[in-house]
Amino acid sequence: MSLERTSDLSRPLSELHDNEQLKFDSHYLRGTIEQSIADPVTGAVTDDDTKLLKFFGIYQQDDRDVRDERRRSKLEPHYQFMVRVRLPGGVCTPAQWLALDDAARETANGSLRLTTRQTFQFHGVFKPNLKRHVQSIVAAGLDTIAACGDDNRNVICSANPLLSPVHAEVSELAQRIGKHLLPRTGAYREILLAQPKVDAVAGEEEPLYGRTYLPRKFKIALAIPPHNDIDVFAHDLGFVAIVKDGRIEGYNVFVGGGMGMTHKVPVTFPRLSDAAGFCVPEDVIAIAEHTMCIQRDFGDRKDRGHARFKYTIEDRGVEWFRSELASRFGQVLQPARPFSFQTSADYYGWYQGTDGRWHYTLFIENGRIADRPERALMTGLREIARVHSGVFALTTNQNITIAGVREVDRPLIEKLLRTHRIENEANVSVLRQHSMACVAFPTCGLAMAESERYLPTLLSKIERILEKLDLQTTPITMRMSGCPNGCSRPYLAEIALVGKGPGKYNLYLGASASGDRLNALHQENIGEDQILATLTILLGRYAAERANEERFGDFLIRTGIIRAMHAGRDFQQPLPTAASVRSA
Repeated sequence: MSLERTSDLSRPLSELHDNEQLKFDSHYLRGTIEQSIADPVTGAVTDDDTKLLKFFGIYQQDDRDVRDERRRSKLEPHYQFMVRVRLPGGVCTPAQWLALDDAARETANGSLRLTTRQTFQFHGVFKPNLKRHVQSIVAAGLDTIAACGDDNRNVICSANPLLSPVHAEVSELAQRIGKHLLPRTGAYREILLAQPKVDAVAGEEEPLYGRTYLPRKFKIALAIPPHNDIDVFAHDLGFVAIVKDGRIEGYNVFVGGGMGMTHKVPVTFPRLSDAAGFCVPEDVIAIAEHTMCIQRDFGDRKDRGHARFKYTIEDRGVEWFRSELASRFGQVLQPARPFSFQTSADYYGWYQGTDGRWHYTLFIENGRIADRPERALMTGLREIARVHSGVFALTTNQNITIAGVREVDRPLIEKLLRTHRIENEANVSVLRQHSMACVAFPTCGLAMAESERYLPTLLSKIERILEKLDLQTTPITMRMSGCPNGCSRPYLAEIALVGKGPGKYNLYLGASASGDRLNALHQENIGEDQILATLTILLGRYAAERANEERFGDFLIRTGIIRAMHAGRDFQQPLPTAASVRSA
């Protein structure tokens, strides 16, 4: 379907959000980025070019820790850039790991950050180094295109393609989806890679996206039951593999999930996706394209706060989506098939795949790979990359799997883990292993409160509460986000803290451990003392009253302490998404 036939773009651009005019006028994202990067007077690029650079995986930021000091000294903010890699399926080779390690140390702040979308972020890249930094990533066989922006973002899937043939098939499919939905503009190559301009035939530079791309970002995820490590219901489009006798029969299709919301704006809310049907493997890429293009054509281009696919589905309904998809695809989705999820957590330590090779999932606190006095994490992983013959598989819980270790090589990998003090030690609590946080301060411009820098301290205090209650070995998911946009998927945690202001958080409780139930707001705008006091009471009740093997989130729902939530609305029955399909 051409963009001229879309519901919003048939209206004058003057009636739409300013970003739509910017994209339309940008000549397929070129804007004045080249001139902005070349400008030596400032460490920043223009406001318009800041928006356009996001399509190339680049966010302009500044160090908020020194913002006031620099303002008093009449200096501009300490501008720098975050650069995110596009890594469909979350897998890289040891050679690529070493190249990214080099880039982090040479043109960024010396650390790597694993994200909840199964890829790498670099922080502290300054404008004079920006092109060289991106070029080093591309030289490693990777890129940063569409890692941000109004396009299809990094496609994620269940971690570790070497675990089984099914995992390999799903990983390969994630990569094919990502490639198929990739923006085609030559701006990235011309501006950041300094490659010659190639004239495109009119209308063919962006055959899927057109001149205005999507209304907002679009996220796709693929899961393999019984492991929901990617929180598949949290995404615009989800594919759940239906496996029988070691073979993928097809995929259940879920639509309309998303985490972001805005405080005190009830028309914005996190939403879990709805089951739309089942498709055979060979139809997945076509369904992904048509679904993305449905959002391209019907998503809200006037109100960016209402522009995600979850609101399109919420407003129009799943039956409308099925009908619209059938009209484009030429056939109706089959009924969704039964499946079940058991957990959304990662497996840690050593485990073996179906081919006999070993895999080691290493806990990375909040995804930050850097050397510390007590743990030489970055150096240790660099040394492992120099001898490893398999791959590195990133998880969406911000951890890393050293995948495909041969039996003969395992002693060497174990020695390097011990030497650099990076093995999963006994003092990494179960709670900590089930936790994660977004970056927040000092670089995220949206952060209202601390997250990555604060969660480890808070966890230490909660760990002491758990020890007193003899709950230290009980898994409980806990996530923290510096703002309500929810990059750490907080609304799917049994305990979640969402930043409201400096030192203040909204406390959410009651999500399921398998990722198929949202939590609900329990207390607003509270500080550490009240957080700990509340959790002490509730965890105490849990320790005394829980059923056998009952998870904390389920306990809170069963006892009526928390009412379950779906799509921002109260409900008392199990989710109509996964639960209804599982019981079919």
